[in-house]
Amino acid sequence: MNPFDAAYWTKRYQDKDTGWDLGAPSTPLKEYIDQITDKNLSILIPGAGSAYEAEYLFNKGFKNVFVIDISDEPLKNIKQRFPDFPDEQLLHADFFLHEGQYDLILEQTFFCALSPTLRTAYVKQMHKLLKPTGKLVGVVFTDPLNASTPPFGASSKEYEVLFNDAFDFKVFETCYNSIKPRAGRELFINFKKK
Repeated sequence: MNPFDAAYWTKRYQDKDTGWDLGAPSTPLKEYIDQITDKNLSILIPGAGSAYEAEYLFNKGFKNVFVIDISDEPLKNIKQRFPDFPDEQLLHADFFLHEGQYDLILEQTFFCALSPTLRTAYVKQMHKLLKPTGKLVGVVFTDPLNASTPPFGASSKEYEVLFNDAFDFKVFETCYNSIKPRAGRELFINFKKK
């Protein structure tokens, strides 16, 4: 049983217990997005919360951007804030049951929100959802693993062991452009599907 199910996350949103919400795209992802030239890429943002990155991408001309979340609260929030975002690209579903093929999956606080028991399944599903040349790009936390509640971090070595068989590591380093409260706590990843 997953203690961090739809009801858990819906309550967090309803209680405004959303400490991960920066009110804007995270700097590392924004600067990565600014370097992408192919506006036709199919992009998935899982467990995206307020999905400022999706809004930012859409406003820059990326139209194949999909957001998936197990709770419909963040999807309603996105639609309220950004009414032009296509309804059919806001997916109220379980990431682990999702079918699709994407050029790029953006990781922004999703990995750390999942129970550590789902980490192997996370890697497997990310690999499955990416096209043969697809990439998993984003930010993961290097905080120690919390005992019972998100965010759940991991060490660099743990990430290496977890992802090494399924992905080539293009970039795997401490973020130089984290916001101040997260400085030194974030790794930027750019992993290409093997």
